[in-house]
Amino acid sequence: MLNKCPGSGDIRTPVPTMKKCPECGEEVEIWSDELKAKCTQCGATVFREAIPSCIDWCRAARECLGEEKHNLLRGERQKPSNPS
Repeated sequence: MLNKCPGSGDIRTPVPTMKKCPECGEEVEIWSDELKAKCTQCGATVFREAIPSCIDWCRAARECLGEEKHNLLRGERQKPSNPS
């Protein structure tokens, strides 16, 4: 029997990934509970690929992740992307 939802693992216990800044090529660390990070070299915003998450379909996601984290991630996912 599961004690925790397996769909929220990378949100509840974040892991880092590295992405290249599209502006300067610097490696930027983005955590699995974040959708974007700022490049420390040039200040550009670097986005992580939007991987489907439990917040997209699970009715218990708000309770499971907590109100603040749920609202932050849900709000970021719903913003229109602006490449500039």
